[in-house]
Amino acid sequence: MAAASSSDYNGCGAESNEANSKWLDAHYDPMANIHTFSACLALADLHGDGEYKLVVGDLGPGGQQPRLKVLKGPLVMTESPLPALPAAAATFLMEQHEPRTPALALASGPCIYVYKNLRPYFKFSLPQLPPNPLEQDLWNQAKEDRIDPLTLKEMLESIREMAEEPLSVQSLRFLQLELSEMEAFVNQHKSNSIKRQTVITTMTTLKKNLADEDAVSCLVLGTENKELLVLDPKAFTILAKMSLPSVPVFLEVSGQFDVEFWLAAACRNGNIYILRRDSKHPKYCIELSAQPVGLIWVHNILVVGSTQDSLHGFTHKGKKLWTVHMPAAILTMNLLEQHSRGLQAVMAGLANGEVRIYRDKALLNVIHTPDAVTSLCFGRYGREDNTLIMTTRGGGLIIKILKRTAVFVEGGSEVGPPPAQAMKLNVPRKTRLYVDQTLREREAGTAMHRAFQTDLYLLRLRAARAYLQALESSLSPVSATAREPLKLHAVVSIWVQGLGPTFKLTLHLQNTSTARPVLGLLVCCLYNEALYSLPRAFFKVPLLVPGLNYPLETFVESLSNKGISDIIKVLVLREGQSAPLLSAHVNMPGSEGLAAA
Repeated sequence: MAAASSSDYNGCGAESNEANSKWLDAHYDPMANIHTFSACLALADLHGDGEYKLVVGDLGPGGQQPRLKVLKGPLVMTESPLPALPAAAATFLMEQHEPRTPALALASGPCIYVYKNLRPYFKFSLPQLPPNPLEQDLWNQAKEDRIDPLTLKEMLESIREMAEEPLSVQSLRFLQLELSEMEAFVNQHKSNSIKRQTVITTMTTLKKNLADEDAVSCLVLGTENKELLVLDPKAFTILAKMSLPSVPVFLEVSGQFDVEFWLAAACRNGNIYILRRDSKHPKYCIELSAQPVGLIWVHNILVVGSTQDSLHGFTHKGKKLWTVHMPAAILTMNLLEQHSRGLQAVMAGLANGEVRIYRDKALLNVIHTPDAVTSLCFGRYGREDNTLIMTTRGGGLIIKILKRTAVFVEGGSEVGPPPAQAMKLNVPRKTRLYVDQTLREREAGTAMHRAFQTDLYLLRLRAARAYLQALESSLSPVSATAREPLKLHAVVSIWVQGLGPTFKLTLHLQNTSTARPVLGLLVCCLYNEALYSLPRAFFKVPLLVPGLNYPLETFVESLSNKGISDIIKVLVLREGQSAPLLSAHVNMPGSEGLAAA
């Protein structure tokens, strides 16, 4: 596939003009008239000749009929009409016999159309669902002419509003008709049996028993009936059936069906359900805050794109790992897998015309396109291993080839250890003392550990005893809390009045805060009533202005004539609280000592 000139490319992607671009511009056709999304793109060697082709399930906008297109290089090789809108396209090996030519599966409506060598090979239809009994009874009455078409319409509308199960296609078509057309429709279809058919919403492939790239694969379907079906690749029988709480819209698988596998289904209710082998119901649930727009499984990490313009990474058990916010809305997502370098990354097409490539949450590359990209596909195309195919909102086709010398380097959002961690340290050479100490630690490691534990327990015991003693004595002249910035200092003055000494106790209380005053404090004095008498043992403290020293005075009279001295404990408390904010011990002198003096 030859690279197109810059004039043919019409300036697609400013990055193509840069010397350090990682991509070659192979083809750009803004009038290719391809309208699809990523699930309907597939690359495969359909004829076994080594020439990989692009399979497109075209939606056929503007009233056109949906079509299956096969492209070889930039040109459409074949195309055929489809009976309904395509939901997904996938290629898989049905058997190990030579020649090993993959089959093409296209999901459309309730059927899967299987092609081999681009020829119709098999058509699989979903099993029919049991009709609504009330709906069946109404059509039986219409068959016997017991109700008129207008009554039939009213009853069917009430069933559609109240019943959980949807109506059949026949009833839905009848409800869309005008009044003049109803009678003819009833006469034509009243003898037909009621059939209720579901449709396929998403599809992917699951390896059968080997993890090899060319191993036999099963088809995994998601249906409008809130079910997941696993089909046998040869007989197209249902191997497994699983139920979901909501309709699946995106599917990702990991593992092999005969060994162990995980299924991740993003549903319309905004949740992602994860199922394991032999489980009929979801094992884990990931609740998103917005609707999902894409789901990719990369290295055991589920990468989910949401309508909140962000990528999220989850483990297979639902634990959130990271989030990356995008500069615009995410339109499509797909996997970029470079086998030669073992690289797996996520491609996200944005509404601003960018295609961003991420490994985990690290940005690897940004591709600029002239129009918003609506579908992405990366793989072998033609004979080039690493080809990126994009379709745009206007129906254009862009083909880029990754350069063989290109290496993706993580940008500023790099995760993992910092670069300084990889630098070698200048470690000095081992001395004889170091070697002897190492040998001693090896030989007496158990005894050293026990000695260390003993010392540690002793340290904890001493700290606990000191803490307990401090609590019991309440000896704290400075407040330990930032809410009560206070400082207390006590001074004793001696007065001799008559036969008994009287002491004046002066308390200096200071608010050490810079701007906040303190209000609502109390002072309490605890003493031995047999030795001392205090007329004011409990009193209120006025408002304390920050920075000022407030002296608070009270008198203490000594009652003993034996010269016995004791301490008076002074406590500063907050109104309504029992724990003291500050405390101080005042050593009082004896009365005989003062008389002698």
